[in-house]
Amino acid sequence: MKKNKKPHKSEGKLTIYEYEQKYTKRQNVRGAKLLLRIVAAALGVFIFFCLFSLTMKVLEINLYAGAGVGAVCILLYIILFIVPTVKIFKSDYFITNVNAKTAAAAKAHNKKVRHDIAGKIIDVTAKVEGVGWYDSAAVGRLAISLKANDEKGIMDGLTELYTGSVKKSAKELIFKSSVKTATYSALSQTNKTDAALVAFLNLQLIKDLVFLYGFRPSDVKLVKIFGRVLQNSLIAYGLGSVKIGNSIVKTMGDAVRGIPILGSAISVLVDSSVQGLTNGVLTAVIGYQTIKYLNYEYRLQEILDGVEIAETDEELAQTCGEIERELKSGRKMPQAG
Repeated sequence: MKKNKKPHKSEGKLTIYEYEQKYTKRQNVRGAKLLLRIVAAALGVFIFFCLFSLTMKVLEINLYAGAGVGAVCILLYIILFIVPTVKIFKSDYFITNVNAKTAAAAKAHNKKVRHDIAGKIIDVTAKVEGVGWYDSAAVGRLAISLKANDEKGIMDGLTELYTGSVKKSAKELIFKSSVKTATYSALSQTNKTDAALVAFLNLQLIKDLVFLYGFRPSDVKLVKIFGRVLQNSLIAYGLGSVKIGNSIVKTMGDAVRGIPILGSAISVLVDSSVQGLTNGVLTAVIGYQTIKYLNYEYRLQEILDGVEIAETDEELAQTCGEIERELKSGRKMPQAG
């Protein structure tokens, strides 16, 4: 007579230990939050320095003109740095770097984030006329799934959007922002103006991509993105007085390794020493880095959602039951040593 074997795990599902071993990395979450704020503050200080220097330069020429430029610079600082940064920081993100203790809470959090994202996409599609970011048919199916509280349908609907219309819209946003950065940089007369413009347009692009996807990258990934924005601004600041060379390509590091087209484009730009186009390509790098992180963390939360985490409790209960039965049977316990 065959004995019924209890499966170790659901077929096709990872255990939390397998997920932890494969996808979880050692991270200091609090440290990442602090570092993110330090990098953002450094970027803010650098932008303020650029705008202040520009204002002082005009003040030397004319007092009233300088006062006017100063007022405009303060307004730009608030609208183009503080507002986008706060919006990015306040956006939800998926928790994917988990272990056996934190997995259940992370899955519950991610479920809420998915529902919120679906609601935002549906709301934007219904209320903002002509936005054209999302495929209306896919959004319609997503709305049905959200109303029915169909978790699989919501996940499938978001995946369909992210691999379809959202991906296309993201590329369009990156292209437009890159062209805008290149054009403004070409028209700019000073390296300080160049640096501030690059920072402002990079931040605006990140904010738009976060709004498009409905969530932001985690703090650890966001540190890298904001670090890249600061780096781009410093490069833009140096392009006015430093000869463009191979150091620019080295500074970009691994951001362009996975983007062959951009890598070859940068080589052409280095050879031609075209400042505006270089800043445009640097902006494109920021955009592609952002959507790479967004897609990666969305995929991880999708995998985590299918992870089997209940089996550990079942196994513990089973072991406790076996111990209890062993004690009740009155058998002599094995001696230590």
